[in-house]
Amino acid sequence: MTDQFAFSHPSPLEGYENLEPLSEERNDDGKSFKNPQHGILSKAYEEFPAPLQKGPRGGFDIHIYHFQVSQDTLSESPDPTNTQQNNPDQVAYAKALWERIRRECTHAPLPNPTFISHSCPHPVPHDANPCLPPVPELRIYTFFDRPIGPHPVAMFEVNLFTPAQFGAFIPWLVINRGPLSALVHPNTDDDEEEERNHTQRAMWLGERIPLDLRIFKLMKEKQKREEEAAEKAKRETL
Repeated sequence: MTDQFAFSHPSPLEGYENLEPLSEERNDDGKSFKNPQHGILSKAYEEFPAPLQKGPRGGFDIHIYHFQVSQDTLSESPDPTNTQQNNPDQVAYAKALWERIRRECTHAPLPNPTFISHSCPHPVPHDANPCLPPVPELRIYTFFDRPIGPHPVAMFEVNLFTPAQFGAFIPWLVINRGPLSALVHPNTDDDEEEERNHTQRAMWLGERIPLDLRIFKLMKEKQKREEEAAEKAKRETL
């Protein structure tokens, strides 16, 4: 379980200090409060707040999981006790959901997308050409039939780029995910926050599936070695 106190949390009222006290006046329902009206729509309706990504990677990833059909199931003498990753019904539903999302919730993909390496253990599309059309409504990836990265069971991934997409797709997924679990995690500008983004900042639809967080530790160790090697090479050239 993630230690919620391992991270710093700025005050939610930062920038709202020394204001007039809020009114205790209620709405007609007698329960909810009347809020101050200043005629300014929050920027959060138009773009994700910092430090969420606003670029080609997308502000949120959604990983939709299914218990893949194991190789044991396909053998001539399957082990009947192997049930954790042996659910052909989930596989069929996940495949149908993957197709439904592609047909209903996405536009045509960008032409000739390229990929760049990123600290997140799954590939992230990147397009550096500002002359190409806007990003697609949603971006959807390979339907994996095996665990990958920190994800202990098979899954497929969807990227969201705007608050409007988030507000439309998440309620849609709540209704249509069926028996599947989904991880919704943010992408931030700081690559070193990957573990936090997959844990303390993440939310789940359905049952939580424990992630293999060791991969984030290994990535940090690799990055540290690379930085030390680069610093050593720099010193040797002086």
